[in-house]
Amino acid sequence: MRSPALRHVLTHLITPLLMCLGMGLAYMGAFVTPEPHHLPVAVVGSGPQAKVFAQTVKDTAGDRLDVRTVGTRDRAVDLLMSRDIDGAYVPGARAPEVIVASAGSDMGATAVEKVFTPVAARQGLPLKVTDVAPPTSHDPTGQGLFFLLVALSIGSYASVAAIGAAGAALPMRIRALLTLGVSAVVGGIGALLAGPVFHLAPHSLAGIWGMSWLYSAGILFIGVGLHTFLKRWTTLTMMVLFVMLNFTTSGGLFRPELQNGFFGTLHAFWNGAGFVEGARGLLYFGSDGLGRNLWTLVVWLLAGLAVTAVAAAWEGLGTTASHGAHAAGGAHAAGGAHAAGAPRTAPALPARDPAEAERSQETGAPAPRVSATEAADEAAREAAEEETEETVGV
Repeated sequence: MRSPALRHVLTHLITPLLMCLGMGLAYMGAFVTPEPHHLPVAVVGSGPQAKVFAQTVKDTAGDRLDVRTVGTRDRAVDLLMSRDIDGAYVPGARAPEVIVASAGSDMGATAVEKVFTPVAARQGLPLKVTDVAPPTSHDPTGQGLFFLLVALSIGSYASVAAIGAAGAALPMRIRALLTLGVSAVVGGIGALLAGPVFHLAPHSLAGIWGMSWLYSAGILFIGVGLHTFLKRWTTLTMMVLFVMLNFTTSGGLFRPELQNGFFGTLHAFWNGAGFVEGARGLLYFGSDGLGRNLWTLVVWLLAGLAVTAVAAAWEGLGTTASHGAHAAGGAHAAGGAHAAGAPRTAPALPARDPAEAERSQETGAPAPRVSATEAADEAAREAAEEETEETVGV
């Protein structure tokens, strides 16, 4: 290809086209056909009749349901509040009841209702639905935490370009301090949105800020560390890790029991799921599972710190090697010139500006020169600005 400008444009089109393909595969693969896969439910009753009924439901549903029996309604509610099941069916001669906890997953609660509504209809009885853990009235679908996750993720991975690319000339320790500060600010924005602005968190706002900070810091440290090695491909990598695979496995829209095995498996340890499930546990389920989800966020943060430490060591080695090469090259050139008796003159350097070079030809005055170091710095600045604009635009 003869045109450098055209080649430059085509190279930069690779990233958005791969994003288009990746987002389509991820979102459509995760969300287009939600169906129960081993959805855990319970049937309340302890006698033979209850066990037969539960087995009948299991045989009818196949792999869509995992059915167990529990002795009492209170036990079923306990299992719902610990999120061991997604719903429970209480048989009744007059009005059978299905118990759900929609704050855990509105889609999951809907799926449970759809499973047991035909069961009651075959008995000719109306089905009573009881929600033992509804979300706040300001978030009736319970999906507000998912959209909070989206805001935190965008603020985090977009900041990677500003710190990693625009701040590439800064020492890694300065970039690490910036990362800590930015993640704290992103966490504060998340707490502000969840609390005073949209009232998603009627209590435990400090806990929401803490989890937001942990989540954001993990993403930022991973991104800043990876930027040392991936440069402009960091944007695509961050989109894969923290959008394509993250949003789809978080459980914010569909619980893993409503997705295929790939996304359901990632839900067990991905950082977005750790944030969403941790926030749900804190706000609606008496902090159930909070410790486990906090550890998920901490492990991702530790992974980010490890990547950043490796990047710092790599940059340190590169700086040392570069200084050694410059010193050796300068000494060799100076020695050769001295041995030949040639005068020591500065190497020819490019003109600072083509217009100034043209004026110098007209006037006969020497054109201002720019050093090789300045030229390299200018090229690095242009590349950093281009990468930052590309990332934020995406």
